[in-house]
Amino acid sequence: MEISGKLLRDGIISGANNIINNKNKVDELNVFPVPDGDTGTNMSMTIKNCLAELESMGDEVTVAAVSKAAAAGMLRGARGNSGVILSLLFRGISKGLANKTSASGKDFAEALDLGVKAAYKSVMNPTEGTVLTVSREASEAGLKKAEETDDIVEVFSAIITEGEASLERTPELLPALKKAGVVDSGAMGFLLIFKGIYSVINGDGIIENQEAAAEKREVKTVSTNAAGTFETDIKYTYCTEYIVNKKDAADDTTKLRAYLESIGDSVVVVDDDGIIKVHVHTDHPGLAFEKGLTFGYLTNMKIENMKEQHKTQAKKAKNESKKRLVPVKPEKDIGFVAVASGKGVEALFTDLGVDCIVKGGQTSNPSTEDILDAVLATPARTVFVLPNNKNIILAAEQAVKLASDRKVIVLQSRSIPQGISAMLSYDPDMSVRDNSANMTAALDSVGTGLVTFAVRDSVVGDKKIRQGDILGMENGRLNVVDRDLTKVLYKVTKHLLNGGSSYVTVIYGADVQDGDAEEAVGYLKSRFGENIEFSLVNGGQPVYYYIVSVE
Repeated sequence: MEISGKLLRDGIISGANNIINNKNKVDELNVFPVPDGDTGTNMSMTIKNCLAELESMGDEVTVAAVSKAAAAGMLRGARGNSGVILSLLFRGISKGLANKTSASGKDFAEALDLGVKAAYKSVMNPTEGTVLTVSREASEAGLKKAEETDDIVEVFSAIITEGEASLERTPELLPALKKAGVVDSGAMGFLLIFKGIYSVINGDGIIENQEAAAEKREVKTVSTNAAGTFETDIKYTYCTEYIVNKKDAADDTTKLRAYLESIGDSVVVVDDDGIIKVHVHTDHPGLAFEKGLTFGYLTNMKIENMKEQHKTQAKKAKNESKKRLVPVKPEKDIGFVAVASGKGVEALFTDLGVDCIVKGGQTSNPSTEDILDAVLATPARTVFVLPNNKNIILAAEQAVKLASDRKVIVLQSRSIPQGISAMLSYDPDMSVRDNSANMTAALDSVGTGLVTFAVRDSVVGDKKIRQGDILGMENGRLNVVDRDLTKVLYKVTKHLLNGGSSYVTVIYGADVQDGDAEEAVGYLKSRFGENIEFSLVNGGQPVYYYIVSVE
């Protein structure tokens, strides 16, 4: 048996649904306690990006067209390292299935092997015990089975069986997983997607998207009631309002209220001296008016179709969410894109000459397409990209391949201080090559401290961590755990300082009050200030209470 384009299309949709349904379970496997752009969320958002294109394809589609559309969508939607690796696996599958109408078991196994090799190649120092290992061992099992049979079902079965076994072995390869008693999250995500594909191939059908099904069962719309608060369901169509100028000997207004409640909801009837103010949501505004006329004559009559209003608002919101940066022609030699979050941090980069800011960072990894849009909106022939987070570097590097009319150079900045240091070292009188070298060298000239909080109980090295603990990280390593925020800031700064240090910048986040930040830096000055110059910046960043730069 071979796999047709229709089966592959339905299989990838099924795989996407499976990871979407289980993304929280995958997220929970992350053992590091700091707030993060979790694996399950990143992988589900990555594969979601190809669904609209796949769902629009007809049943006569080829495996080549399906795999190409899936790979292209995932490449542009790739978020975080796990999302990029997933997109590279499918990019290899697309290359292996190019020009094919259908695919045998051998065709698919060889295509997956291409994806695995591309994924390994993308990572500078591949770590075994991750999605790389599981996808490789699953692929090897598929290739081995393909030597015995060309049946896609049997080959895929071998891929799944070995994938499950390999997943169970990940704790033996990564001590952190073993200590936490979990398997690798990225590997689990990979297996969920491929199990979803297998469900279609072996005849069990498409796994349902439980999120979408829940939304269909419980359609939530938004309107406002008379009090100006939000309602979640539009039961009646027309928002009807009027004022009754009461006639002499008008009936008791409680009877008007009772009638209106029988034909609608959100009823407000206010008897105010000589007038009655009326509001009701109903499908029969004419009846509401007729009943009002029995109490007097009407003024200020108003009818609004709430369902049409909601459609207009929803369409506007959708258009706003899809609003993208406008590509511009390259005009100058060098431009800059930086990933940052928080008004103060963004302003720092803008002041240093960054042309375009991509909003994002820890817990909010931008996609490859987000970064590409910013690159294309930068009017330069060469664009330097500062990811400023280790989980965004791979996504940024994928944008290099997609920008055809300009050169893109991704600097390996892993933190905000590194990105700032790189920008400070830029010299407009130097060549692109020399600036690239100098800015890269500048990344290592600054020490980075991060003060955040634990989102889960965990054990890191010899440190037992409880949810809510304050965590201090020094150049990417978690070294300080305490319950006192200022104490953690002090210890992190102390550890980063050395004999050559002369300047410390403390950037405080959205969850720190101005006065508290000033007091904390005052304490640092009292302890270290004799030969060290301190600078305090309101960064407004999420996640991190403090970002510390030591030079």
